[in-house]
Amino acid sequence: MLRAFYSSASGMRAQELLIDNTANNLANVNTTGFKKSHINFSDLIYDVRKEPGAAVGQGQIAPIGLQIGNGTRAVGTANSFTQGVATDTGSDSHVAIEGDGFFQVTTPSGEVRYTRDGSFNRNQLGELVTGDGFILSPSFTIPPEASEFSISSTGVVSYFDGTTNSEAGQIQIFRFPNPSGLKNLGGNTYQQNAASGDAIQGFAGDLGFGTLRQGALEGSNVEVVSELVNLITAQRAYEINSRAIRAGDEMLSTTGQLVR
Repeated sequence: MLRAFYSSASGMRAQELLIDNTANNLANVNTTGFKKSHINFSDLIYDVRKEPGAAVGQGQIAPIGLQIGNGTRAVGTANSFTQGVATDTGSDSHVAIEGDGFFQVTTPSGEVRYTRDGSFNRNQLGELVTGDGFILSPSFTIPPEASEFSISSTGVVSYFDGTTNSEAGQIQIFRFPNPSGLKNLGGNTYQQNAASGDAIQGFAGDLGFGTLRQGALEGSNVEVVSELVNLITAQRAYEINSRAIRAGDEMLSTTGQLVR
């Protein structure tokens, strides 16, 4: 059986994955804090019929070998943590990170997650929470009687209770040695693991950390034009691989007719 069938089939599967990933990026073009991902591919093991550099006699070696590939496979997906465009919302509880860093949030079950989505709101206790109810951690409380509050670029939270200005706390942010290794959990949240490394805790404005911008949200970093180009190239690559299978089928058909 022609090796081209299997090589081309692996190529078609690879393009299907590429389109799936691109479609997810485009679907989240307006998702707050979303980070696009791309798929890494690698070629499969080669069938080496003649080693390059093999002796061919009289002390001479072959300058090239005969190596036939077996297609491609997806190695993994990597998130791109380039900065998204920050848009002013006018809401005091919305915070955007400009630069490196993640907010740490805690789920109702106590699980720790990380996010770039700063669309927080105050709950009934005066804590800042995400739209899913995850509490910004380490948590602090803004008293219900506080008529207004502010968040500085370094994360210091101040409020006015009608008579005096007070500080409720300071927002901490976190970064990772390898943020691309974070596990996507959905809901704009990530989970650390062995690939990402342990979270490094700090404050906005510290060395290696970004700053905070109150009243704004970071948009998705998806570039629609680039994703559309990916769609076109994936579609064309899929068609070309299918043509290779069709060509192989025609060759086998011709071979079969020779013995009739």
